[in-house]
Amino acid sequence: MDALLLTSTGPRLERAQPIPAPAPDEALIRVRLAGVCSTDIEMTRGYKGGFRGVLGHEFVGEVVAAPADAAWVGRRVVGEINISCGDCAMCRRGVRKHCQRRTALGIAGHDGAFAEYVTLPLVNLHAVPDTVADEQAVFVEPLAAAFQVLEQVPITAASRVYVLGAGRLGLLCAMALATTGCDLTVVGRHNDRLRMIPALGAANVMPAEEAAYTALADNLADVVVEVTGAAQGIADALRLVRPGGVIVQKSTYAGPPPSFDGNHIVVDEITIVGSRCGPFPRALAALESGAVAVDSLIDALFPLSQGVEALAYAQRPGILKVLLIPGA
Repeated sequence: MDALLLTSTGPRLERAQPIPAPAPDEALIRVRLAGVCSTDIEMTRGYKGGFRGVLGHEFVGEVVAAPADAAWVGRRVVGEINISCGDCAMCRRGVRKHCQRRTALGIAGHDGAFAEYVTLPLVNLHAVPDTVADEQAVFVEPLAAAFQVLEQVPITAASRVYVLGAGRLGLLCAMALATTGCDLTVVGRHNDRLRMIPALGAANVMPAEEAAYTALADNLADVVVEVTGAAQGIADALRLVRPGGVIVQKSTYAGPPPSFDGNHIVVDEITIVGSRCGPFPRALAALESGAVAVDSLIDALFPLSQGVEALAYAQRPGILKVLLIPGA
């Protein structure tokens, strides 16, 4: 099968990658669409250094084999990326995504979805409703990560919320937050384009420039969601959150750790919340109901055979979601 691998010399298309064999508790899934995200790009720059194998963790596919439960065969599915051992202290406490021996799809220890076929445990799978198209379902994993913010921090229509970063995940975070009716401002680049995204609704859009940060600092936020993908992001978030407020940090990136004023956190009693993977059922429900519309985020579709070119295209300024089509 075709697969896009991360090798010691960078990403490479492999035309004769063996089709993976599912373990007894796994499904073999034919990938219908896969999405390129910022984490995939950061992986090629050294994030999670040492991973070698098939990239990709955002996908929608069809189950073609499930040794433990044939009822899954033929169903369209999306899949949670954290693969747990089921036996460590965190798994026994019911926190599988923080398994002490976990692997992660296309990120750590498990080949990913930039391939014609992928395997995942049945417990990781979620069936896709018939009314949700493949082009929507491929967003479930990152949209679930966006909704995780609402799982972690109480946000109401009375909350003032700033989202720093208007890339792939930043916009999904903004869309999820918009469902609360909060006073929402999105700070990012390419603002003319951002204003064209209907799902942002009444959200304010501001450029990632000093004048904007100065203006926002006069009206500090209850919650700042940091999704810039840059080390400077946390310092900017500290500048814009009110005393007693909350920063939700989503950014992961290759490179040195961020530098920020820890005294500010103590004196102003600021809470910093790390936020990663989230609730797939909530994301699927939002897509099915139309509460979140993702179609305007798709910039390009590439055949998997042009996967290296797709990764390069996804790194162009202003490009949002690039999708890969296996078998094309």
